[in-house]
Amino acid sequence: MTFRNNEFDQPIGEPVSDGSRRPLPAAVTLDGAYCRLEPLDADRHAADLFAAYSSAPDDRDWTYMFTGSFQDAQGFRRHTEEAAASSDPRHYAVIDLDRGTAVGTLALMRQDPEMGVVEVGSVMFSPLMKRSPLSTEAQFLAMRYVFDELGYRRYEWKCDSLNAPSRTTAQRLGFTFEGVFRQAVVYKGRNRDTAWFSVIDGEWPANKRVLESWLSPDNFDAGGVQRRSLAEVRAAAVAAPA
Repeated sequence: MTFRNNEFDQPIGEPVSDGSRRPLPAAVTLDGAYCRLEPLDADRHAADLFAAYSSAPDDRDWTYMFTGSFQDAQGFRRHTEEAAASSDPRHYAVIDLDRGTAVGTLALMRQDPEMGVVEVGSVMFSPLMKRSPLSTEAQFLAMRYVFDELGYRRYEWKCDSLNAPSRTTAQRLGFTFEGVFRQAVVYKGRNRDTAWFSVIDGEWPANKRVLESWLSPDNFDAGGVQRRSLAEVRAAAVAAPA
């Protein structure tokens, strides 16, 4: 963190040249090489998503979600209709380009266009996209949209502090851990201490290059297996001379 002193010799933050209001996340389609993000729509996506989520062997993926699990297609469709009608959170379906079907969702939420801050949340990826380029690219597409198109200063990730997979994913994607807010939320009748992570605009260009490098088709063999892990790509980028 950098600072300067004011006329009273007190440390204050660096000036911000662009204090304009940023656009709100919109119902846009974001295209990638492996997947596409498009505005969530119950008619187009609910049946595919229910089938994708139902392919899991149990309901553990819903443990740290504010909603779910869903035992029938009708209940899940009602949930999808409610989510699709919301603009904050703004929900997007993840479309697997090979399958042509929806295989997960994420949302841009807690939108603060005045401060240029937004959070990615409600991330629910089915077994059809886990541990594949789709999951990383879906996150990359949302991040690139927020920083490059909307011009936000800060991109947040929050999760239950006990959700080890979510914490690991955030750091894998280049988010910085900022601490835990104790007793921040009550959900599903239990306490949640919330772990906070962020990427800020000054970090984004380097993180973008790392993610693009990992997502490059050259990084995957004919069977779709990665040649270098994202951690290896990131370490190589850090070690490279400026």
